[in-house]
Amino acid sequence: MKGFARRLASTLARLPEQVWYQGHWLGTLLAPLGGLYCAIARLRRWAYARGWLASHAVSVPVIVVGNLTVGGTGKTPLVLWLAEHLIARGERPGIVLRGYGARGGERGSAQGSRQESGQGDARGGKTARRPRRVTDDADPNEFGDEAVLLAQRARCPVVVGRDRVAAARALVEEFGCNRVLSDDGLQHERLRRQLEILVVDGLRGFGNGRCLPAGPLREPIGRRHEVDLVISNGGPGADGIADAEGGAGADGFQMQLEPGAAVNLRDPACQRALASWVGQPVTAVAGIGHPQRFFALLRGFGLEIEPRPYPDHHRFSAADLEHWPKGAVLMTEKDAVKCRAFAGPDQWFVPVTAAPGAAFVDALDAALDRLGDFPGVKT
Repeated sequence: MKGFARRLASTLARLPEQVWYQGHWLGTLLAPLGGLYCAIARLRRWAYARGWLASHAVSVPVIVVGNLTVGGTGKTPLVLWLAEHLIARGERPGIVLRGYGARGGERGSAQGSRQESGQGDARGGKTARRPRRVTDDADPNEFGDEAVLLAQRARCPVVVGRDRVAAARALVEEFGCNRVLSDDGLQHERLRRQLEILVVDGLRGFGNGRCLPAGPLREPIGRRHEVDLVISNGGPGADGIADAEGGAGADGFQMQLEPGAAVNLRDPACQRALASWVGQPVTAVAGIGHPQRFFALLRGFGLEIEPRPYPDHHRFSAADLEHWPKGAVLMTEKDAVKCRAFAGPDQWFVPVTAAPGAAFVDALDAALDRLGDFPGVKT
């Protein structure tokens, strides 16, 4: 019975990939529901644009980095790069995000916040409404894996909260930030923004071009023409991705994710080149939106891997590690923040750094220069 349950769970876990990206017949069957989802998304955006639903500004420019599809596209590495770029320009950025996968609770709330707390539920995985500062030693189960990763890597404040308007204001009022970076939140219209950056998976594009549940889209595909900058993570670039409209996508820019040396989970001072595992059996673990991207990266270094994909934001436990083969284990940095407390001596993570092309950097700088200190309202 347990074996059947595991096989069923594995089949169901693979189904979205097959439906959204491999032409499975279920996508056609679900197309009417996808159309309804798209219509609701359009109506919601239309209501915000006309002021029927209230959006709220903060006193400094807000830069949203988001995507149109479910799953990872490389937003978080780009947010880290953007934070460093803004610091190099003499700005004081802060990062806001919902803290997906975090438990509720009020510990670590941002100092002096006057916002009412949400009713956090540890079982439901909801983040407290009150803004909370994330430290580099924070519990990922409390704040979310991406939030802790950002706090460990970024040289600026990171705040989480279901109420992203309150979280953005906390960055400004409590931490003195003059630029707010929102990791995800393209669809969170309640937080008014002055610059939108869309990150596209250059390998998978927009899948079958349908909205949930028939496809991977959170909004209609035409939404990409309304953002300020489009950047493609790998692949042929946003301008070479075919879409459901029958033509090429809007002109966009490219970036790559450049891996560094693997870092030991128990001893971060111990690092090892990926190529050093060539010819040795390696287990590859990835609980991210697109695990195959990580596996392909390792194979690109000539590694022979046994892939172990997990759902995005999987909450790892010591029991998971017991099922991994003996020997070296390589995982993503996002997974490492959840495994470090019970990691073995031969478990490593592979950090990646976003490397946007020069054309994107030029276009971004021009957009940032136009923002100034007191931007106008963008609807």
